[in-house]
Amino acid sequence: MSGATGRPVGRRRSRLRDLPLIGWLAAAVVIAVAHRWLPDANWLMLHLVLLGALTHAIVVWSFHFAQTLLRSPASEAEAVRHNRRLGLLTAGAAAVLIGVPTTWWPLTLGGGTLVAVAVGWHGLVLWGMLRRALPARFRVTVRYYLGAAASLLVGIVFGVLLALGWEDPWHGRLLVAHALANVLGWVGLTLTGTLLTLWPTMLRTRMDDVAERWTQQALPVFGAAIAVSVGGALAGLGWLAAAGVGLYLVALGLWGRGLWRPARTRPPREFASASVGAALVWLVIGLGWAGALLATAPDWTAVREGFIWPAAVLGAGFAVQVLSGALSYLLPSVLGGGPSVVRAGQRWFNRAGAFRLIAINGGVALWLLPTPSWVKVTGSLLALGAATAFLPLMILGLKASIAARRELAAAAASGAERTPSAPLAAPTATLAGEPEGPGATNVPTPQARPGRPPVGAAGPGHPERGRPEPERPSIFTAGQLIAGLTALATAVVVGVGVDPTAAGAVGAAPSPAVAVQPTGKVVRVEVAMGDMKFTPSSVTVRAGDTLVLDLVNTDTTTHDVTVGAARSARIGPGKRAELDVGVVGASIQGYCTVAGHRQMGMVFDVIVEGAPQATAQPSATTSGTGHEGHPNPAPSASLASDQIVDPVLPPLTSERVHKLTLTVQEVPLQVAPGVWQRRWTYNGRPIGPTLHGRVGDVFEITLVNDGSMGHSIDFHAGALAPDRPMRTIEPGERLVYRFTATKAGVWMYHCSTHPMSAHIAAGMAGAVVIEPDGLPRVDRSYVLVQSEAYLADRALMAETATEVDADAVGSRNPDYVMFNGVANGYDQHRLAARVGERVRFWVLDVGPNRASSFHIVGTQFDTVFSEGSYLLKRGRDAFGGRSGGAQALGLQPAQGGFVETVFPEAGNYALVSHIMSDAERGAHGFVHVTGG
Repeated sequence: MSGATGRPVGRRRSRLRDLPLIGWLAAAVVIAVAHRWLPDANWLMLHLVLLGALTHAIVVWSFHFAQTLLRSPASEAEAVRHNRRLGLLTAGAAAVLIGVPTTWWPLTLGGGTLVAVAVGWHGLVLWGMLRRALPARFRVTVRYYLGAAASLLVGIVFGVLLALGWEDPWHGRLLVAHALANVLGWVGLTLTGTLLTLWPTMLRTRMDDVAERWTQQALPVFGAAIAVSVGGALAGLGWLAAAGVGLYLVALGLWGRGLWRPARTRPPREFASASVGAALVWLVIGLGWAGALLATAPDWTAVREGFIWPAAVLGAGFAVQVLSGALSYLLPSVLGGGPSVVRAGQRWFNRAGAFRLIAINGGVALWLLPTPSWVKVTGSLLALGAATAFLPLMILGLKASIAARRELAAAAASGAERTPSAPLAAPTATLAGEPEGPGATNVPTPQARPGRPPVGAAGPGHPERGRPEPERPSIFTAGQLIAGLTALATAVVVGVGVDPTAAGAVGAAPSPAVAVQPTGKVVRVEVAMGDMKFTPSSVTVRAGDTLVLDLVNTDTTTHDVTVGAARSARIGPGKRAELDVGVVGASIQGYCTVAGHRQMGMVFDVIVEGAPQATAQPSATTSGTGHEGHPNPAPSASLASDQIVDPVLPPLTSERVHKLTLTVQEVPLQVAPGVWQRRWTYNGRPIGPTLHGRVGDVFEITLVNDGSMGHSIDFHAGALAPDRPMRTIEPGERLVYRFTATKAGVWMYHCSTHPMSAHIAAGMAGAVVIEPDGLPRVDRSYVLVQSEAYLADRALMAETATEVDADAVGSRNPDYVMFNGVANGYDQHRLAARVGERVRFWVLDVGPNRASSFHIVGTQFDTVFSEGSYLLKRGRDAFGGRSGGAQALGLQPAQGGFVETVFPEAGNYALVSHIMSDAERGAHGFVHVTGG
């Protein structure tokens, strides 16, 4: 090609090739670290890797590989157009990554269009290159790229439609079709087409002579599999989509035969090839998981909720590792300069390679396996740290290559090293790396006969060479292997140490200390736990017998049992455990220690023949105040502002689809100044976050259980069958609860796991404010949620905090009654207003037991809205007559409303529940009013 630019371009660094890739990976790391505090964090992490980093890399490198294989170097003009495509791709991906979390569909549509234009343009360029090129080996790779580009265009359409916020079953069907088109087509076809030549090149050995034929045979099978799986999802036929995924796995097996001979001849010894190999294993696992889910899920809601797990496998296990592995080989070669320059960079990319591989793959496995929640946390942190190390190593490796190249060039210029046999040439292996500008012609194409290097090849490792490069040192040294396994073991130990009960690290202990001679007889009994009872509910032994319980949880929620000093681990649904009670000398009653389960009947009697009848052992939740009165807050205690819930109603935005992740956390919090309790929470706060919307808005809530027992959620603001969205999920599980707000009001949401009273009393409740149509504007709006606290002990430190006293909840005698989760919290941190301002107070009583009579001392209400209708509106009653004012808003548990008032003069106005004993228990605060 010629002219104004028809000449092939030489080496030139393009910032659009490298910087967006680094930016997407860095952003994914930031989101991973801060994911607990960000909405849609899991979606963002997955798409920063797949849509951002991996898609950018595919466009960059497939363009280069196509030039190399087709012997079609780009002109300067084409290089400029390539950069424009990368610019469009980066802008479009950024728009999508902003538009979807913010539910701004026009931005999502615009971003998806830009991505489609960039990738469609990219595909047209490849098609033109293929048509113009002379016959050449490995053309099939470019055909794979064309199929990949077409798949992404289809996936983009589904993704943009998905962002409109469809209800199930279409939400689930579009989600699966979108994911399969992108993963199987865009990513999968690009990977399989490229590894035909890149895999033996990374291993620095010959490729299998029949690999190209197998790759050609697999392409139509891949295409059929993608069509069947995507079509099955759109048609709502899960079995058909599963069959398509299965056919894709068959195609992988047909294609993958070409990878076996090079791997057997020279197994992976460097990070690049080992990482790509591990990624392929995760690809098979993720697709198998997805196929099983599609085949067995009862409906598309279950598919949508469960798809997060195979998506996580494909994102964390497959995508991250294939990207870091491929770039670890390609980037050191990008600068050229000969083998010594390449090795200088690859030394950094191989640094701690085996350790990183063990940490990444082991950490992902710990997160995916049914391990305790804290082991999942430590495992995922280990994997994140090891994966993140790629970024600084990449920068250091490129710097090392640049420095080595400059030194070599300087030496050559001085005549010290320049010889005819050592030219300053590009890295030599086929597809060894992209030159610094599209179109460089110094990377040879694999056209030679097997056993002979291509003309112009200048270095080792070509996949068709008969003489492989001498082996490089392996990263799999004893030291690195030991370090990696030690890191994994440490992650497990730390996770177990944080929550030994959930992990099962509770050993057997002797039963009550009674002097008795052991008989040597072991009594073993299988005990089933289900429907809030033990079956059998008792066992009879002789004094001195050793009792062993074989426990099986037949329920849908977590249980355990304690008998004397012996206590089992928490046992999930369908799981088994053994509890060695030890030598029994006296009758005793055991029970399930999960709060509230004992009160619902989960007791187990051990009866010793000839001994006194079973007596209930002291419960960890029966000491304390005795509930004959309520303890006063510590006089000198103060509350930091971050321990108080901001009562200001979140502003109403233009979004009509509200997405929020609620993470169940069991944490110590102050329920009154200086008084601590271990609270069960949504997002770690004293009361759940307030949701704010309008009639017709859609709410998509992801519930994540990071607790130690089963939890759930029930939104009164939506009307739908409770069977699936309100089900109890176990530790480590998640569900998506989607509803449309069809009626105005102040609605309660809460945990509905039994005993529901204990879960609500422990803090698992919050408010959803749905504004009535035409709601007049006011100067300020506050939200106050009244709840109750029942203490087992009056803990004055977080370290000694105990859980809710379920016995006290049943007696309906709370220690504290609170606004927004902290008794007397707004005595210290007062609400603010100014004279003459109209202030609206949204009030919800979540109970679980006490009614509320909301009153503000010194004011009268001229507007009262209760349970969906106005009782009084700006001084007029429901029939339009002028009827005066109101003094209180009366609410039963799970009822809500709002009142409005205008403060007449400056001062401090007490807001209370006018059930005065409850105001004295902590349902009290102040509004500080300043002059107008």
